[in-house]
Amino acid sequence: MKKLLPLAILVLAFLPSCLRKGDDSLPKTTFQSSQPYRGTIDTQADAVMVYGVHNLEERLASWRERGYRTDFMTGIAWGGYRDYFHGDWDGSIHMEDGQMEASGDTIWHGRHTPYIVPSLKYLEYFKKEVLKPVIDAGVEAIYLEEPEFWARAGYSESFKKEWELYYGSPWQDQASSPEATYLSNKLKYHLYYRALEEAFSYAKEYGKSLGKDIKCYVPTHSLLNYSMWEIVSPEASLASMDCVDGYIAQVWTGTSRSPDFYRGLKRERVFETAFLEYACMISMTEPTGRDIWLLTDPIEDAVRDWKDYHRNYHATFTAQLLFPSVNRYEIMPWPARIYEREYPVAPGSKERSRIPSFYATMMGIMIDALQQMPKSSNKVDGSHGISVLMGNSLMFQGFPKHNGYDDPQMSNFFGLAMPVLKSGIPVGITHIENLAYPKSLKDTKVLLMTYSNMKPLEMDAHTALADWVNSGGEIIYVGRDDDPFQNVPEWWNSGTYAFRTPSEHLFSLLGIAPDAPEAAYPCGKGWLTVIRKDPKEFAMAENGPEQLLTAVERHFGPLEKKNYLLLERGPYDIVAVMDESVSDKPLQMEGKYIDLYDPALPVYDGIQIAPGTQKLLYNLDRRPLGAKILAQAARSFNVKSKRKSLSYTSKGPDGVLNRSRISLPKEPAQVICSSNEAKWEWDEASRTLLLEFPNAPNGVEVQIKWD
Repeated sequence: MKKLLPLAILVLAFLPSCLRKGDDSLPKTTFQSSQPYRGTIDTQADAVMVYGVHNLEERLASWRERGYRTDFMTGIAWGGYRDYFHGDWDGSIHMEDGQMEASGDTIWHGRHTPYIVPSLKYLEYFKKEVLKPVIDAGVEAIYLEEPEFWARAGYSESFKKEWELYYGSPWQDQASSPEATYLSNKLKYHLYYRALEEAFSYAKEYGKSLGKDIKCYVPTHSLLNYSMWEIVSPEASLASMDCVDGYIAQVWTGTSRSPDFYRGLKRERVFETAFLEYACMISMTEPTGRDIWLLTDPIEDAVRDWKDYHRNYHATFTAQLLFPSVNRYEIMPWPARIYEREYPVAPGSKERSRIPSFYATMMGIMIDALQQMPKSSNKVDGSHGISVLMGNSLMFQGFPKHNGYDDPQMSNFFGLAMPVLKSGIPVGITHIENLAYPKSLKDTKVLLMTYSNMKPLEMDAHTALADWVNSGGEIIYVGRDDDPFQNVPEWWNSGTYAFRTPSEHLFSLLGIAPDAPEAAYPCGKGWLTVIRKDPKEFAMAENGPEQLLTAVERHFGPLEKKNYLLLERGPYDIVAVMDESVSDKPLQMEGKYIDLYDPALPVYDGIQIAPGTQKLLYNLDRRPLGAKILAQAARSFNVKSKRKSLSYTSKGPDGVLNRSRISLPKEPAQVICSSNEAKWEWDEASRTLLLEFPNAPNGVEVQIKWD
């Protein structure tokens, strides 16, 4: 590459006006950090969620001085609240509010930090000592993350008191019966619903008293992940709260690598699980009009190695981009952990290093792509209209096991979803809690559902389903209805109803015998197909996927089966080629592309993508006219494109090599850069300039001229 001459006179002063949005619009990109600003973690996102209450004003100021919008994030189920637990706040020790296992052991999130039973006393503390000072400090939005109650918890004195208040009866050991398990988890769900309603209502009311419109968001794992990890959280029911403005979908390698069964084989399927997690979160919010950001993490909580992180980052990152209706992102959590800590360099290696240069550059390129990523009305290539029904009560049945009934690795869900997805069909998710919203089933032709892993919490859901079927929708109901939770005390077997199982109520609304045998039944303009198997049987059997897909095709018609998902989104092509699919052949794509998952930013005439891998490609055939920065491991400001020149300021985290691919009308006559380490190379075939130099948080000035 050619060495550049440094620009003789530069103005590198920090210019806040050129950094980020100056209006009140929502940030497109954000990240969370407990650290004060420093150049090595200057991600150049629109906003930062400053984490935790200690030294908050100092940390907020350090980010504001660099032009960031500053929001606040903390945990509501744990946090630095020792003054509450140790008696410094009101003179009373509140360790009874720690979540407790049957053994009497408290479940800890960290040293002196228990997972919390959100009692009314705790909420009083939280509002006065956490939320009020934060609002006084001038934040624009509050993010209360991960309202989590462990399913194995439920034995503390605080929880027992809440049981008696909620149910009006003595506490029951959740391990004693399916009924006790169900009631225990339903209470846990209620407690964090109440906690968020109390906290956010206070935040909005107090903010309003100061003339502020405080936005309130819930960063949360997906319902699928919480169900797999046996954690209870309010999830989709939060959409009924006026005080909740939206969510962050906390999906990353750590959640998506949870193994599942497919064709009887238990293994990690990170891309597919991430896709289903994002689908779950978007289904939870999109019908309600709430805001959502999608999260990925270039590493994860568990200590792995850089090769593992690199491979799985591609998988989760690709999955989030396959949802074109969303273009807001949490680009990473904890940048100090990513940029500054050391991890093993390879599997089994004792050698550790900070983030490899290639990975840091690639990550920067991917993050800038998020900044440019447009919403799109395009759809993922292939068949559409197949969805899986899920609901919050998935979290109620996981712990402990009863009567020998097991659902290994949530196979009653994956048995419905994975055969469709593995066939190259972007299966949708529909939340039963959202059926009242018209958008919930608008694009669904065939709905796959079961009550082997969840139960309907409201009978109105059945009214909505029956209306949809009678209007032309088609349900495939899969289930033996013999799991031990079918008979828990709920609305379908109390009051005026005496149905043995919840499905019997739905069938009755459709004019079908409650104990209908396996068959297809016409219902108005639609159909109900009953399959008397549990969906887990499709996950555990070698030929299980074919059995399910055969039933789907009877009503849907021929499916376009393939081993990949492909989406055109602006100039980007997002591609995932799956293994264990209908073919083991690589996907050959014709055209001229920049590979954004390669930090060298190579240009290809055609590219082949192997099964089990993913690509984010910049399609040069769809690039805009004129001079344009197509890809970069930084963020550009003050971009000025003229007839014979392009100039801009490039900003990025200290210590990261910025590599850019720039489209120009012709080979440059002069490339001038404030960095004396800059190099460039012209590619005539693609008419692009490859430019590289070390990032600088204060900016690197670039001028490109051509005749």
